[in-house]
Order: sequence, then C-alpha cells, then structure tokens
Amino acid sequence: MTWKRGIALGVLASIFGLAMCANLVAPYPYEKQFRDSVLAPPSAAFPLGTDDLGRDRLSRLIYGTRVSLLLAPAAALLTTLFAGAFGLLAGYLGGAWEWGGKAVTDLFLSLPWLFLLLMVRAMLPLNASPEASLVITFALLGLLGWAVSARLVASAARGLKDSEFVLQARALGQPSWRLLIRHALPNLRPVLAAQFWLAVPVFLLTEANLGFLGLGVAEPLPSWGSLLRELEDFAAVRENPLLLAPAVLLVIVLSCLHIAARGKEQWS
Repeated sequence: MTWKRGIALGVLASIFGLAMCANLVAPYPYEKQFRDSVLAPPSAAFPLGTDDLGRDRLSRLIYGTRVSLLLAPAAALLTTLFAGAFGLLAGYLGGAWEWGGKAVTDLFLSLPWLFLLLMVRAMLPLNASPEASLVITFALLGLLGWAVSARLVASAARGLKDSEFVLQARALGQPSWRLLIRHALPNLRPVLAAQFWLAVPVFLLTEANLGFLGLGVAEPLPSWGSLLRELEDFAAVRENPLLLAPAVLLVIVLSCLHIAARGKEQWS
C-alpha cells in the first residue's frame, strides 16, 4: 500500500467513523430549530451557521454525511448483487439466456438512466415520509444502474464457461448449480468487487443530483443532495462561504474513493 492510498483510506475511515457516530458528535439533533437564530452567521454556538429554519448546519452536515455514505454503498451493493446474478446466468448458461440478457442490457444501456431515474422518482409521491423516501431512493439507485456491470460480469462468466477447471468439474459429474456457485462465482469476485467500488461514487453523485432537485431524501432528514440546494443562492454563498462545506466534503470523499480504488499497483 502506497502512502497516497493509505492517506485516502485513513481520510475515508475518519469521515465514515464520524458520520456513523453522528448522535454523539453532532452538537444538536438535525431537525431541531432555533427560531431566534434563523440564518445565523457562523459562531461558537453554530460553527457553520443556521439555515432558513434555524437548524444547525454542522449537525445537519454530519447527519447528512451518514445518510449519503450509507445510501450509496447500499445501492451499489444491490446493483452488484443484481448484476452478478443476471450476468452470471446470462454469460455462463449461454444460448437463449445470453441473447435475452444482451437484449435487456442493451435496452437499459440505450436509455439515459439518470433521466429515467429522475422521471421515475418524480412520478412517486413527493410527500412521502423521510424513511419512505430513503428506501425509494435506495431502491431506484440500486435497480436502475445495473446494466453496465451485468454486461461485464456476463463477459467474464462466458470466459469461465470453457475454462479447464470448469470442464474438469463438469466431467466429474458436478451439477450446473454447483459449477455456478463453487467454481464460477468465486472467480468473478474481483470483477464484482471492482464494479461495487466503481458504483459507490456514481451513486454518491446521483443522490446529490436527486437531492439538489428536491427528488431525493425528504425533509427533515438531511443528505448531501438536500444540503447542496442551499448553493442555489449565490448571494448567500458569497456572504457565508462555509455553505460550500457539503460540496467540499463530497469532493474529498470522491477523490479519496478514486485513489483508494485504483489499487497499489497503479502507484508503483
């Protein structure tokens, strides 16, 4: 492990650890309103100031980081599992399975899935509870972004189909399900792991876009996307540059994910 990758992993671990301990480290609950301190500037009591409802921005940033850092990996895991199952069956079984899988993935790849995601989310109730909106956003991200990963998994599974160890296991009378689980699937772990780590930053940005448009996690539950909506007011940002804190934190996390995912061989 190189020093750059070590620093990136350390920064990610620190941010994730603080976010998971939001109940302990946040100065106030994320929904608490200070009616006498609406749009207060940064101070000792409110290091990042307060929003238009009098809520502490620092507390909401910490809680929002927890929501986003849990939502994106969960959606990436769902996508990876779905793409792994779909791609493994299509690539390994071949024939009609592969043809049908290729047709479905081609259809999904031909669609601008971000706009499809926006359309589907806009059709759902906007007055959903924060918990329901969180589940909806998680499900949409996970179920609409699998096609590229499935295509790669199918290609890798197709190459394993005629490999020596699979042919030997088949000659020994191993059933097809056992070949898939015990022989093909373990050899696809590097591909699945790579697709997972590539999907996490994509879903972080996608959730931020949804939240910025008001289609992500519902209020009062914060996320990076909803916090970034305050940047629409350029005059407020000029008066209080600390409003950029969510954007800066998002850039830091994405940069660290990029460095950490490249692998030590890229820095040698």
